[in-house]
Amino acid sequence: SIVSFQVIEHIQDDVLFLKEIHRVLKPGGIALLTTPNRRMSLSRNPWHIREYVPEELRNIAARLFPQVQMKGITGNERVMNYYEQNKRSVQRITRFDIFNLQYHLPASILKVPYEILNRWNRNKLQSIDNRLVTNIRHEDYIVVDDASNALDLLLIVRK
Repeated sequence: SIVSFQVIEHIQDDVLFLKEIHRVLKPGGIALLTTPNRRMSLSRNPWHIREYVPEELRNIAARLFPQVQMKGITGNERVMNYYEQNKRSVQRITRFDIFNLQYHLPASILKVPYEILNRWNRNKLQSIDNRLVTNIRHEDYIVVDDASNALDLLLIVRK
């Protein structure tokens, strides 16, 4: 078995990454991969080479693996409340990006401002309501069959 949580979005050659997973898996072996769902991303993360929607990742994996299953990871009311508050806060910040520069500038230029604003935003949300963050537990995350609007994608492949 192979587990890869939040890695593929950082890999330049994603197909090669999946080929290597396929190569090292034993016949019948299973690999679990998670990655952000681009549909739910709040802004461009300059640390990510790319993000995927379910169909894109499933199609890439289906070229290499005989069994491919796409699921999603979402959250209960507590998690989604945090997500919605974070989304509103990020929108208040990105409204100043009137030329949509976050999607046009090289990632290297965006890394420092992204880290500063991301940290400031999270600290601000926590200071407004500490329970917003501290009340969330791993049990609050849910695996769902429909990944369309899930926070993260969960790819399950078998050799």
